[in-house]
Amino acid sequence: MCRMLLTTNIEKLKAETAVVTFAGAMTLGTSLKMADAQVQSAIAEGVTSLVFDLSDVDYVDSAGLGMIVYTYGTLSEKKGNLRLCGVSARVMDLLKMTKTDTFMTIDGSRADSLTALMKGTAEA
Repeated sequence: MCRMLLTTNIEKLKAETAVVTFAGAMTLGTSLKMADAQVQSAIAEGVTSLVFDLSDVDYVDSAGLGMIVYTYGTLSEKKGNLRLCGVSARVMDLLKMTKTDTFMTIDGSRADSLTALMKGTAEA
């Protein structure tokens, strides 16, 4: 089966908040390494609240899951947030099977994620 290469778009909404939109398969390889480098660069530039929009992600393997969990850990150390949205049933099955859904916030939509982040920022 041929999987679509992963593409990544990072949209900074304000200095510390960004939405990362992924499309394709989050699998081991150059595309995932490049996506991770872009995300880590945004964090290094001061982003502490991220939304990973997975609406167009059809498949995640262990490397993709590792990248998500690593980003979650990095942001947690900085007292930041990572929220997932647009998670397909197939990807949700992986998150549940690995118990990742027990510590990571998964929202129904990008708007839900952003609303929650903005509310959290206002309360901080």
